[in-house]
Amino acid sequence: MTLQIRKTLLQIETTLIEGGKQAATPLKLFSAFAVVKNPWAGRGFVEDLKPEIHAAAPILGELLTRMILDAVGSGEAVEGYGKTAVVGLDGELEHASALIHTLRFGNHYRTAVGAKSYLAFCNTRGPANAAIMIPLMDKNDEGRRSHYLTIQTSIPDAPAADEIVIGLGASVGGRPHHRIGDRYQDLRDLGQDAKNPAGV
Repeated sequence: MTLQIRKTLLQIETTLIEGGKQAATPLKLFSAFAVVKNPWAGRGFVEDLKPEIHAAAPILGELLTRMILDAVGSGEAVEGYGKTAVVGLDGELEHASALIHTLRFGNHYRTAVGAKSYLAFCNTRGPANAAIMIPLMDKNDEGRRSHYLTIQTSIPDAPAADEIVIGLGASVGGRPHHRIGDRYQDLRDLGQDAKNPAGV
């Protein structure tokens, strides 16, 4: 199987003012996308997705990680991170999930930015110009609410019905005027163990 990448896209968003107040440090959001031919499109129900996952996911993980790092400047500078996939209307949600929910994809990014947290994610189905969302969280601390962010965008001509949009997102900084505390303080206030929030 040969991975067919039709196009890539890199976006950088800088927030200078939030809530009418200047940001002491602007928030920078980065997103990198690849629009690829769905390797399972037109084949009916495919029971074993592994051959295509193993062939495509490492290539996509390496490509998109490189795009993010080139734009940000270094893995160390990345604070929040996440991933997404949108499959076209002729595909299954399982196809979107398949290419991003594998260590063969995500470990490229995790290793490059020195992360400890799992990658926040979104996987959806939609037409060309569908909403694309990449949820982000702190790469080392899932409870750091300042870095609960979502990149929102769309690509006018993607995904086609037989395509998948695969993306990675990054933040340098958190929300400019973060003031809702973190989940650890909530747990303490509720008398729960911050190290065992589910109480199991």
